[in-house]
Amino acid sequence: MKSNAKSSITLPYEELVLVEQLKARLHAKSNVDVIRQSLRLMKETTDRKQLRDAYRQASLATRAQLLKEIGELDHLAGEGFDE
Repeated sequence: MKSNAKSSITLPYEELVLVEQLKARLHAKSNVDVIRQSLRLMKETTDRKQLRDAYRQASLATRAQLLKEIGELDHLAGEGFDE
């Protein structure tokens, strides 16, 4: 694909109004800039969600072992304190 390939997108009226409102709010130069910023934000959000999911899976995979190890060391928590 060319680095500056042309594309044409037809939007329903309501979505075009939304793009124009965002264009004004974001001080974007063009409707295309609004779409570009939207695509970047969508990609960043999707990437963050995938990363969160990966961390969640890793946490779940190690949780049982971690709880077992904490249980084994729990008796040391008060060590050295006089009662």
